[in-house]
Amino acid sequence: MTDLPLDLVRTLLVVADEGTFDAAASALHVTPSAISQRVKALEQRTGRVLLIRTKPVRLTESGQAVVRFGRQMALLEADTRAELGLTTGDEPVRLTIAVNADSLATWFLPALTRVPPEQKICFELHREDQDHTTTLLREGLVMAAVTSSPDPVAGCSVHRLGHMRYLAVVSPALGTDLDLAEAPVVVFDRRDDLQDRFARERGTIASRLRHYVPSSEGFFDAVAAGMGWGMVPLAQIGDRLRDGSFVCLDPDHPIDVPLFWQQWKLDSPALAAVSAAITTAAADLLVDPQG
Repeated sequence: MTDLPLDLVRTLLVVADEGTFDAAASALHVTPSAISQRVKALEQRTGRVLLIRTKPVRLTESGQAVVRFGRQMALLEADTRAELGLTTGDEPVRLTIAVNADSLATWFLPALTRVPPEQKICFELHREDQDHTTTLLREGLVMAAVTSSPDPVAGCSVHRLGHMRYLAVVSPALGTDLDLAEAPVVVFDRRDDLQDRFARERGTIASRLRHYVPSSEGFFDAVAAGMGWGMVPLAQIGDRLRDGSFVCLDPDHPIDVPLFWQQWKLDSPALAAVSAAITTAAADLLVDPQG
């Protein structure tokens, strides 16, 4: 595309990844002034502002479109070079994927080990809430995502993975006959509404006495230590219900969060191999409430 010189597009891609002109200059072994001139030249070519010059930089809607194009071209170029035998055999393909913290802590990494090693893929994982991973897809920051949305981002395909099942559990040290409106509760972050949803479905509210622990492992440890009750993934609980170190507040009413795999619509062997591994592993490791 004569209107989008690939060297300028690649520069914008590096700026988006590195976050600042200085960091992009270091990565490309040029001066920050050269980076600024390249981005300005690309903006003149497109007639659009592509970056908001903050620290870190923010892509405009037009910038997101150019970055998506750049990532797609880079992936297709790598696949084509491999198909033509133009690579040295040790050049990996870089895939950026957005995944929620609980999937990352339970089933997602074992799923990636199912990708055939001959694919030589470097994974760059971005951790984000499943309700917001599509934002990273839309901005062109990732090529694929585990998401709770069945609605495809423009230019993406969607595959149903299964459900992440959560149980409301508590350490016996805190007691098991809890008044949810008064008992301390552990919450992942301020976007995590699972505990509030569980309480609402029982006609009450979750206590304002809450601990925010923005790590799947730390969240699990906080509940296990008796800091409060919380919604823990079934895949993470293991034998703790059986050995009595966790008590389930309502075993007959879990909360199931649907998960979907969204990826760019590209004829890429690397992306296809990852998609196959993820969807196969999800069928084995996630819950199907209707199955």
